[in-house]
Amino acid sequence: MTRYDAVEAASYRVAREISPSGLSSWRDAVAPYLLPGRTVLDLGAGTGVFVRAFAAWFPDVEVVAVEPSADMRSASGLPMLAGDACAVPLPDASVDVVWMSTVVHHVRDLAACGAELRRVLRPGGVVVLRSLFRERHGGIGLFRFFPEAVRALSGFPTAAEVADGLGFVVARLEAVPQVTASSLADRASTLRQQADTLLRSLSAEEFAAGRRRLLAAGAVESGPVVDHLDLLVLETAGAV
Repeated sequence: MTRYDAVEAASYRVAREISPSGLSSWRDAVAPYLLPGRTVLDLGAGTGVFVRAFAAWFPDVEVVAVEPSADMRSASGLPMLAGDACAVPLPDASVDVVWMSTVVHHVRDLAACGAELRRVLRPGGVVVLRSLFRERHGGIGLFRFFPEAVRALSGFPTAAEVADGLGFVVARLEAVPQVTASSLADRASTLRQQADTLLRSLSAEEFAAGRRRLLAAGAVESGPVVDHLDLLVLETAGAV
């Protein structure tokens, strides 16, 4: 999994964190899995956006956060365990749900990760992913301003590749809307190239040109920025 340094972690908090109200559609999307009394592993918890959101939305659920980057853990200000997708520091059969938000494209060994997920999941447990998949990117508005960033998707798996690679079967796949920013102008003000895998693929000239397009649009367009990421729910074979 990718490990962010201190500068990147700080940039991530500015550029990538979305308010709980902006993420409210995700509350309804994941509610069938985060039932009272369940234990959720937030794997690759980053700066703790969903640790905080789940605590507010589902107070009767226990969330255990695991993050490989020490700087991300520090930036979160939350208790987190050091660990990796292929080395989860939890006992066997200790969680009911594994949550992975914009993480799976950073996992280089899906088979090893899948073995770890099956190890820590209790019988009947599920893996719930919030992600962008290579073949399903039409709901991402960033490409309107940074069309060259599409080439970075070559490093992203498809939903089927994730399921097959991890060794699970697809139980649910659908796009979920989120309010990424209050306006295009607000989006431009928080944009940080080093905080986004897609933008990091751009040259300095491509990024500058895209930012100019974003600023120009923000000067004349109002209203919230709504993007769509996918919810992918995976179950063990035979559970569907």
